[in-house]
Order: sequence, then structure tokens, then C-alpha cells
Amino acid sequence: MNIEVCVENSESIHVVNHSGVERIELCSALAVGGLTPCYGLLKSAVKIAQMPIAMMIRPRAGDFLFSRDEVAMMVDDIQMARELGVHCVVIGALTERGEIDIATTQRLVEAAGPMEVTFHRAFDVCANPQTALETLIDLGCTRLLTSGQAPSAWLGRELIAKLVDQAHGRISIMAGAGVSAQNAKDLLAVTHADELHLSAKRFRYSAMARQSAVAMGKSADDDQRIMVTDGEELAKLRQSLGLS
Repeated sequence: MNIEVCVENSESIHVVNHSGVERIELCSALAVGGLTPCYGLLKSAVKIAQMPIAMMIRPRAGDFLFSRDEVAMMVDDIQMARELGVHCVVIGALTERGEIDIATTQRLVEAAGPMEVTFHRAFDVCANPQTALETLIDLGCTRLLTSGQAPSAWLGRELIAKLVDQAHGRISIMAGAGVSAQNAKDLLAVTHADELHLSAKRFRYSAMARQSAVAMGKSADDDQRIMVTDGEELAKLRQSLGLS
């Protein structure tokens, strides 16, 4: 059973290093579903992470219908990942009709070369999930991250189970969204998913003394809250699964 934890800063990487999980998904901007991390964070992560890294390849927030320029950016970012020794890239692209963008996905898979390829939760807003799964298998994706087209993996457990049956080992099905120590064991029992994905996030307050009430985001209070991985939650999850 592989457990993947998504992180957006080096502080969280150090936490995950001591958690016993199998893989990090490195992103920026987890609040919008994750975007491509910057070069500096990626280079640092490769140095300090003690497990394989899956790098998010997503140039902007919003939908998954990408322009020609955006696809070129994604190819360049995949090349950067290859050069730095990243284990896996995480991609997702759809058409105007909400179907898997075959041409773009094929281009990104080819750019990845020997790296593993995860198709991310763009799948959860796509049309015809059973057809989409066969397309991803044909395109050579390594795994699919999905919540079963529901707000959480638990709510989407019936579809996840169907996808696992349909995949029949041809692609790894990784359940994600709302996965926690409280539901992981039951989720696996119902879906038989191959892998689990979670953020296990908590917020800590900044040690910096603010000198004004000016906000960089929605509120000054939000600027003081830093998202980090909760090592205790990861330990509880592993314990709930009998892994520690």
C-alpha cells in the first residue's frame, strides 16, 4: 500500500521524511488544487526528500483546457523535472467537451519519458469516466488520482471501486480527497484502491511580528497562517492501516 502526501514547502518535506510514507507530491498553491512548483523549491526537494517525488505539472489555476502556449510550458516543466531527477510527473488536460485531451496528454507522456505519470483529479470533472479510464490506460499513464468524481473519496467510493475493477491492474488507482486516519481503512475496504493520496495539512501561525494590517491575500489573518504537513496525522493514518 503506497501512501502519497502532497506538500507545498520544504518544512513539510522534512515532516514527511520522518513519516514512513512512500511518495511526495510536490506542488505550489494547494489551496487551488496544486500548481507547478518553482525551480528553487523543486531543486531543494530533490536534495532533501528521502522518498520519490511526484511533481505537479499545472501552469495555472482554473480549468484543465490548456492553450498551445500553456502546453509548451508544461513540456518545459517536465523536461526540468527529468533533468533534476524527479520520479514522477502529475498531469491532467481536458477538451472543451470535458473529455481527456488525447493529443496533449500523449505529448506530456512522451515528454516524461522514463518517469512515471499520474493523471490527476482533472479526471473528476471529465465526461464518461469509464471511457476516460481506458483512454488513460491506452496513453500509458502509470496511475490515476481520483475522488470518484465526488467532493471526497469517501463520497465517491462506489465509482472508485468500479474503476479499480475496470482497471484490473492495468493502471494504479489512487484514491484522494478528504482521506484521513478516520476513514482510510474503511475506504480501502470498500474500494480496494491501490494507493492513497492526502495532504494531512494543518496550519501554524507565523512567528513574524506584523507591522501593519495590510493583507497580501483575502485577509491579514490568512497571511499569518502557513499550511504545513501534520506529522501526527500521518502517524495516525499509518497506525489505522496497521503499517506502524
